[in-house]
Amino acid sequence: MKIIDVHARELLDSRGNPTVEVELSLDGDITGRAIVPSGASTGVNEAVELRDGDPDRFIGKGVLKAVENVNTVIKNKLINEVIDSQEDLDNRLIDLDGSSNKSNLGANATLGVSIAYARARALYDNIPLYKSFNKNFEFMMPTPMINIINGGSHANNNVDFQEFMIFPIGAKSFSRAIQMGAEIFYHLQSILNQKGYSTAVGDEGGFAPNLRSNQEAIEVILEALNNTPYKAGKEISLALDVAASELFTNDKYRLVSEDKNLSNDQMIDYLSSLVNQYPILSIEDGLDQNDWAGWKKLNAAIGDKCQIVGDDLTVTNKVHLAKSIEQKSMNAILIKLNQIGTVTETIEAIELANKHKFGSIISHRSGETEDTIIADFSVSMGTGQIKTGSLSRTDRVAKYNQLLRIEEQLGAKAIFAGAKKLAIKIK
Repeated sequence: MKIIDVHARELLDSRGNPTVEVELSLDGDITGRAIVPSGASTGVNEAVELRDGDPDRFIGKGVLKAVENVNTVIKNKLINEVIDSQEDLDNRLIDLDGSSNKSNLGANATLGVSIAYARARALYDNIPLYKSFNKNFEFMMPTPMINIINGGSHANNNVDFQEFMIFPIGAKSFSRAIQMGAEIFYHLQSILNQKGYSTAVGDEGGFAPNLRSNQEAIEVILEALNNTPYKAGKEISLALDVAASELFTNDKYRLVSEDKNLSNDQMIDYLSSLVNQYPILSIEDGLDQNDWAGWKKLNAAIGDKCQIVGDDLTVTNKVHLAKSIEQKSMNAILIKLNQIGTVTETIEAIELANKHKFGSIISHRSGETEDTIIADFSVSMGTGQIKTGSLSRTDRVAKYNQLLRIEEQLGAKAIFAGAKKLAIKIK
């Protein structure tokens, strides 16, 4: 397969910020296209998203430098080259960048090329994209973590935690899980209206009301759930993204909605009390990204009954994941393609997590696009868990719709993950 053209352009993401789109063509007139997402709550160790910094364009958020890197440096290296595999392509990109964090070319440049190649390669091989990333394809549909209340840096409200999610582990199929989630979402909207709360949505499509506490967010979700036939803790559980690094200042966790300043140990106790009180099966970024000792304490405290998910802590990087495995600081990892910058490195992180029986959750970013790569990727890699936002905003729903198409194509072969791929055993 010879690469005959690579072209990038500047487009917009779901927040109206510039992002990179790449088209890559192989001989035989086959072209793959990819649009790169962007995060707002980002870990300090993430691969570099290259932006222009020009205040006269998009208040400094333009990506023309990354676009130029694709259209010159990367194109000149790849044009008319025969590429043997995804790994071959990605290793060339890694070597061409030459840094440890994609700071020279930009992870938004390298990932755009990497995903565009993956799409073109699947077309070249005449196989669906969802079968193309993993030789041991299991036909597994992921259980969605459906974000229905937004807070933190994803919403203009006073809710501290970034995401409150429903987790339909008791569904019998992916399509049934989506139906269950949508029905709860409808009831939540009605309840928020009745209480006089806003039903405007945040960056990821969940409602963004001002609430009295993080616990009230949980309680109002459970109230909506009680208006459906589904049972809390059996068919529907909860998942949280605390995004604690966003709350950490002056060695304390500042919970504005509750007017609390918590120490490390108090934060662990606070999260433990929530898990003991409510049907919470997953907590992401419960502590600050630099608090390795605290993460170990948190995992020891509740890691037997709840997934302790590293995002900012591990940033889809196998080096940081290896450290977390050694220190027993978590039991599950969030997987974001743009945190590392190539498909191959993302797969390597998942494979390391699988080797040590960690859960892996494929995730979107808060600045998303119509690109549905994570839907296909989650099925192909068989991770069994996905985060792609709420059941509103087309940039989020596009991923669910793609998964519904895949489930239909797989037919009777489709296996719904349910609770099978959690890092914990459900009692």
